[in-house]
Amino acid sequence: MTPASTPIALVTGAGRGIGRAAALALAKDGAHVYINYLTAETQSQETLAEIEALGGSASLLHFDVTSGDDTAQAVKTIVKEAGTIDILVNNAGIREDRLLAMMKAEAWQRVLETNLTGFYNLTKPVVKAMLKKRYGRIVNVTSTAGILGNAGQVNYSAAKAGLIGATKALAREVANRGITVNAVAPGFIETRMVEGMDPDRVVQTIPAGRMGTPEEVAFAIAFLSSPGAAYITGQVIGINGGMV
Repeated sequence: MTPASTPIALVTGAGRGIGRAAALALAKDGAHVYINYLTAETQSQETLAEIEALGGSASLLHFDVTSGDDTAQAVKTIVKEAGTIDILVNNAGIREDRLLAMMKAEAWQRVLETNLTGFYNLTKPVVKAMLKKRYGRIVNVTSTAGILGNAGQVNYSAAKAGLIGATKALAREVANRGITVNAVAPGFIETRMVEGMDPDRVVQTIPAGRMGTPEEVAFAIAFLSSPGAAYITGQVIGINGGMV
């Protein structure tokens, strides 16, 4: 199976950073992109305007990935309006860094709920729709932290490692239905997720000698979302300047 002439994509956390770059890349490839946001309304409107300025099409969709009710309703809205969902990019994520010995339970829970449970809440209803069509592309944005671990990011590393395992397991469940499930694992990328870090110290840990850009991550996401990536599934693509 192949997607409709205009593939329908949903990108979570698409108001800025990697999500925004992914939404733009998918729109450039001809998809109609649903731009999800929770708090970044202004930035999401800017993403929409940029897509439309390039001749693409998109819609804004406000919902909270940590809410099962919100995500189920969001999927129903897209299917009602567009008829299907061909591409899902699970990008929404947060970090609340602190050494584990001083980490509050709330910080642990919030990071796990957004970065990992959010994947479950949204992917479950989306994959059901994809199974009926026997086609789909799911790309999860994990992190190098989920592979190497980062001091001060036990919650974030645990969530991203869990997302890697979920990617590989789900890929096995749906591969014979024309659905691929892959992940990209960015290293240090020039987004708000690296705010508060010492850039000079960070760059010293990267063999390439620089941070990456959101557009470099989006390039891989767009490729994995394409019909041409049909035989790639259960994979984790590191985009980290040689850190792993």
